[in-house]
Amino acid sequence: MVTLSFATGTEPGKWLRRYTERTGHPALDAAAADDPVARLLNGAADAALVRLPDRRVEERAGELHRVVLYEEARGVGVPAESVYALAGGPIDAADIAGETCHYRPTPSGDVDPAKVRELLPVVAAGVGVVVAPFPLVRQLAGRRVAALKYRDDSVPQTSIALVWPKEKDSPAIQDFVGIAKGRTANSTRLERPKKRSAREKTLAKQARRAARAKPKGRRRGRR
Repeated sequence: MVTLSFATGTEPGKWLRRYTERTGHPALDAAAADDPVARLLNGAADAALVRLPDRRVEERAGELHRVVLYEEARGVGVPAESVYALAGGPIDAADIAGETCHYRPTPSGDVDPAKVRELLPVVAAGVGVVVAPFPLVRQLAGRRVAALKYRDDSVPQTSIALVWPKEKDSPAIQDFVGIAKGRTANSTRLERPKKRSAREKTLAKQARRAARAKPKGRRRGRR
């Protein structure tokens, strides 16, 4: 079984379902993590959906396979009853120039989901904003914070990629990569469930009947 760690803010549910439905592999053991790269590098995960850029992935380019799946929209969390939320998005940097920005990605593009989670309640109280990838803000926002698309080229662009060690490459991981990239159910490259022959089905049915018909042993009375 392949263990998958996926970054907070990603939602791979549809890929996981298609993987189970379309391939002959066991279901993936998948769980969200604020730092899936750490879980990948310490061996807790076989593959990871990670948010790039990430220096650790770049430093191990020779050891890791990496497939970029999509770019994330920039986002901002604002108080749900603010004029920004009422107007709807997207909004520009100039629109919130007078607001306190509690968090934004580093100049190198690093994003700390734990810090975003920690500071969004401050925004929910009606104070300031948080800038982060839109899918991350949307997932963590809560009812009192509105997640809006944000237009500001000074905020580094982030993307989501599937990363796994070259030494752990396998047909199961390759099939998941294909599904994440949009491979259809009719693709001949997927490893499909093995179909049983008519004889195998008959023998299995006979075995089940024999098991049901087997008499139970008598219970001995207590001495």
